[in-house]
Amino acid sequence: MNSITQNYQIDNKVSTSIKSFFKKYRISAALRLSNAYKSKGIPFISIFEYLFCMIFTNRSMYMNMLMGTNQAGFKKDTVYRFLNSIHINWIRFTTWLSAQIINETITGLTSDKRVNVLIVDDSLFERSSSKKVELLAKVYDHAKKTYKYGFRLLTLGWSDGNTFLPVNGCLLSTENQKNRINEAITMDKRSAGYLRRNLAQTKATAVVLELIKAAKKAMIPASYVLFDTWFCSPSSLIAIKEMGYDIIAMAKKTSKMHYLYNGIMQPLTAIYKQNRKRRGRSRYLLSVEVSLEKDGKSIPARIVFVRNKNKRKDYLALITTDMNLNEDEIIRIYGKRWDIEVFFKVCKSYLKLSKECNSLSYDAMTAHTAIVFTRYMMLALENRRSSDLRTMGEIFYYIQDEMSDITLIQAFHLLMQVFLDTIADKLSLTSEQLDQLLNAFMAAIPKELKERLPKCA
Repeated sequence: MNSITQNYQIDNKVSTSIKSFFKKYRISAALRLSNAYKSKGIPFISIFEYLFCMIFTNRSMYMNMLMGTNQAGFKKDTVYRFLNSIHINWIRFTTWLSAQIINETITGLTSDKRVNVLIVDDSLFERSSSKKVELLAKVYDHAKKTYKYGFRLLTLGWSDGNTFLPVNGCLLSTENQKNRINEAITMDKRSAGYLRRNLAQTKATAVVLELIKAAKKAMIPASYVLFDTWFCSPSSLIAIKEMGYDIIAMAKKTSKMHYLYNGIMQPLTAIYKQNRKRRGRSRYLLSVEVSLEKDGKSIPARIVFVRNKNKRKDYLALITTDMNLNEDEIIRIYGKRWDIEVFFKVCKSYLKLSKECNSLSYDAMTAHTAIVFTRYMMLALENRRSSDLRTMGEIFYYIQDEMSDITLIQAFHLLMQVFLDTIADKLSLTSEQLDQLLNAFMAAIPKELKERLPKCA
């Protein structure tokens, strides 16, 4: 890691942060656990370090090669072989790394009463510039209400309400073969590359369960799973509840989804109409207890109807499987879901999530996504350190030491030097005249102060 500043021309402060991050959280060990290994030549950690630091140099690998400034010690083919590796399990890598950061650093900064959550959401990973990308699909963009070429980046994140960390993710193609532009290449079915391609062609609700299982296996502490309306169905809620997590989600207002209320299976709209609403400035309009029924399984749930601030006559519905939570807590905890929206914005606008990697390989795009996740983890930690005084550690004592070093004598010397320089510049005095002026000044100083100061020549 000592070569970062020289090879990539990174600012010293950034270089120090990167070195500390790689060393403390054992990035090399995380890669080895994810089946990254060196067959010959360049160590894999050197290649990962080069790709990780590229965003901080403001130069692409192509420009480094073109301008002749590449000092990494290896060529582009070495980088491509690393990115295209079918053996590295990138879900395991990011999951293990996030677990290390959470358990070793962040949980120690908060009390045991703090509510930690897992957050699930997806975002468009656009690849409209090429139609030869492996597993490329037509994906619906909910923001612009149109179909685009690319993937859905399904992401599982963790938050304590202050710091958000991406845990793992999957670039989803589509299970509908008609919407896939290209198919996956043939490879060994025992490899990690084959498994992630199968996962990319699986239904999103099933993929989410796999991502949560990986987080649970890594012992990432969380009490609730938060998500938006697209994943909120009785079958999904029951499946997550059986894994040991409670859910707080935005319920769908659709006639196709029913809940058991007063002995009758009925949709949200019907439940809302047959109950009296709370008036005044209450944070919620209505709270009811229902049951989720699916395939012979049943679990209790609470639905809280909240007024939509954008449309006063409309409402939103939050559903939770934790019957001990009151309505205000349900609303407050669900507010943490916004952290993942900020994460997507930062990754796309600043960390070049969909612009830095132009490879046609699905493995390379997955590797690039994991590298972007790792960059965000480091930045999230730096942000936490700068805003949370309890992470300052020994810096407080270092600051005290620095202040005590500047003594009264040194301060007096500095002031006198500034004074003499100013007079010499304004009045054009000779050295002899300055000495006379200084001696007159020292003679006029009170005796008590003169004894504490050395003679200034």
